[in-house]
Amino acid sequence: MGTTKRTSFLTDWTVGVPVVALVALVFSWGRDLPGFAVALVALCLAGAVLAAVHHAEVVAHRVGEPFGSLVLAVAVTVIEVALIVTLMVDGGDKTASLARDTVFAAVMITCNGIVGLSLLVGALRNRIAVFNPEGSGAALATVATLATLSLVLPTFTTSKPGPEFSAAQLVFAAVASLALYGLFVAVQTVRHRSYFLPVDTGTGSGDADGHAEPPTARTAFISLGLLLMALVAVVGDAKAVSPTIERAVAAAGLPQAVVGVIIALLVLLPETLAAVRAARRDRVQTSLNLAYGSAIASIGLTIPAIALASIWLSGPLLLGLGPIHMVLLALTVVVSALTIVPGRATLLQGGVHIVLLAAYLFLAVSP
Repeated sequence: MGTTKRTSFLTDWTVGVPVVALVALVFSWGRDLPGFAVALVALCLAGAVLAAVHHAEVVAHRVGEPFGSLVLAVAVTVIEVALIVTLMVDGGDKTASLARDTVFAAVMITCNGIVGLSLLVGALRNRIAVFNPEGSGAALATVATLATLSLVLPTFTTSKPGPEFSAAQLVFAAVASLALYGLFVAVQTVRHRSYFLPVDTGTGSGDADGHAEPPTARTAFISLGLLLMALVAVVGDAKAVSPTIERAVAAAGLPQAVVGVIIALLVLLPETLAAVRAARRDRVQTSLNLAYGSAIASIGLTIPAIALASIWLSGPLLLGLGPIHMVLLALTVVVSALTIVPGRATLLQGGVHIVLLAAYLFLAVSP
């Protein structure tokens, strides 16, 4: 009886950790922290991320797929947008490329890292990972279009020198991003919802999760509140430790773009954990929903937010990718299309995506 009650409601640590993380945020905000304090805040940050995953999954179980994947994707993107804007407000010219670096890192991590891990886990479990090519293909096409409009075109436009958009071009990119994101959400959740539901492989491995009793409305609302609390804590605590990260990157002689990679790795940790857990339950489609949904939300919501923030941000806003990153993006799109079209993938496809992510991470450190 005690075990049932414990698993059917919120566990103690998922309630306490967001509160502790918020307390850490209050005491660390706007202060230059010593080393031990940075370590404590980082520990609270990690706990808040894990708590956010738990509460997002509770809410997701209540609302069902594909709404559940959408909840977590939007929640994680809110973290990313808030982090980018707060760091750019304080950073001046040295953060001119932070939005580009973080968004591109998010695209590479989701489309190669999360997808690759999910396919590896799914293929290891059943030899072949099965998913819906219609839904995943539509999501990939949206990612490719958004990435090209927002991250590739600024390198080639001539209205403004450098890899920047003019004001009118930035407004167009922001409106187009929001429109595509809204259209994708409508297709995913209403018009063609079946394309984004997990494929029944006949193994029965996902039955336990699929037929588990959904949480009550009260539990789901409490989890939603704690999710928002955890997200605020993640944003604030990450901002508190970001000066230490920036100093460490500079001291190591690494490119400034590494800061964007670290931010993306941090904010996408909840998505990665949730996607791998879904793949272990033979729900690879849910994993792909999380991966591509996060990439779409990352571009579709971040670019409009940065465009709005640019009204009061000083300094340039560099969005255009360099040649190396454009090659990696093009290769990612081609490989992803070849992976998605059959609707079935083996260990090889998962390994190819992981190698692409490794190449990106290596070249970020050693361009």
